[in-house]
Parts: sequence; structure tokens; C-alpha cells
Amino acid sequence: MINKDNLTQHISAQFNAELEEVRSHLLAMGGLVEKQVNDAVTSLIEADSGLAQQVREIDQQINQMESSIDEECVRILARRQPAASDLRLIISISKSVIDIERIGDEATKIAKRAIQLCEEGEAPKGYVEVRHIGDQVRKMVREALDAFARFDADLALSVAQYDKQIDREYKSALRELVTYMMEDPRSISRVLSVIWALRSLERIGDHARNIAELVIYLVRGTDVRHSGLARRGSDAAE
Repeated sequence: MINKDNLTQHISAQFNAELEEVRSHLLAMGGLVEKQVNDAVTSLIEADSGLAQQVREIDQQINQMESSIDEECVRILARRQPAASDLRLIISISKSVIDIERIGDEATKIAKRAIQLCEEGEAPKGYVEVRHIGDQVRKMVREALDAFARFDADLALSVAQYDKQIDREYKSALRELVTYMMEDPRSISRVLSVIWALRSLERIGDHARNIAELVIYLVRGTDVRHSGLARRGSDAAE
């Protein structure tokens, strides 16, 4: 099992520093993306096109951070040829960075919808759902990153399990909004923008779940991506 204490138990102090540096870079990228999601949801609900534009401008920085972390991981693999828990850490970082970057992409899509809705004016139906699901998804992202920072498999498990709740609420909101559009065809364009924003939030939840599953793999050494949640619970408890 890996934890903060044995992460730095290497003969080479330089190797310790390299592992801690790449992990801190991942968490810094995660923190920036978490803010991106927060601001994207806020810009949509509050019709703040200026904040939405800031979200879009950060996207390039996120992409650059992903490339930089990828390069760090490749260098460590080539020079150190890590084994066991060190190898799991590098694999988990290299895979998590993909999900973090994609969370940023979805936040950017929400920001684009926010700008579009600001230009159209009247606030459409569906903002209550955006606020509610947005709050839950933001919590998932925050806790997935916290689990990675603390090597907390139990917290990661709860994040992975919660994704099912997000999926159910997304489908329920979708049914309600489709019904509303059928009753008021004039609302179709605006409500479709909200539906696409909700879709992005649902996908962000999926990526947070992926990160949580990688934390379980990192800490427990067990790949749970294609196993049932009940089994994940027993794996995490062992």
C-alpha cells in the first residue's frame, strides 16, 4: 500500500524530489481546473460573460500543463525505470492528467454556452438543475483531487460511487427539459444550450470518477475500472 510516508523512501534523494515535483504539478493543474469548473458554472447561472471568457482563456494554460506533466512522466520512466508503487504513481499521474485536461475542456464548453445565453438574453428554464448538479459535480472534482493528494482510497471510493447519483439526476433533468421544450417550442434554442451544459457537467462527473478509480489503483494496487461498485467497496476495505 502506498502513502505519503513511503512515497519518499528512496535511496536517491533526487528521485524523491522528482516524484514529489510531478505529483505537485498534477495537483496544481487540478486546482486550476477545479476553479475553471466553479467559474464556468457561476458564469452560466449569473449570466457573467466576462467570467465565462476568463474560463475560456485559461484552457490554453491547462493544455500546456498537461504536456509538461506528460514530459516529466516520460523522463522519470526512462531515467529511473520505477517499479511497484513508484510505477503505479507515475501511471496514475499520466492517466489522471488526461481526465483533468478533459474536465477543463468541458468547463470551457459550459463557458461558451454561458456567453451564448448572455447574448440571447432571457434566462431559460433549467438553471436550477445546473446549480444543483453543478454543486455536486464540483464536490466530486474537489474530493477526487483531495483523495489523490492524501492517498485516500476510502474517499476515492465514495467519489466513484457518487457518479451513479449524478447520472440519475442528469437523466431526470433531461426528461424534464425535453418536456418543457415540447410545450414551448420558442424555448428550444435556449433550453438546448442548458442541456449541453448539463451534459458537460455529467461528463465532468465521469472524469472525476476516473481519477478516483486511479487513486484506488494507486493506493491498493487494484484496477477497479471494470468491476462493480460493490466489489470496489470490498477491495477498498481489505
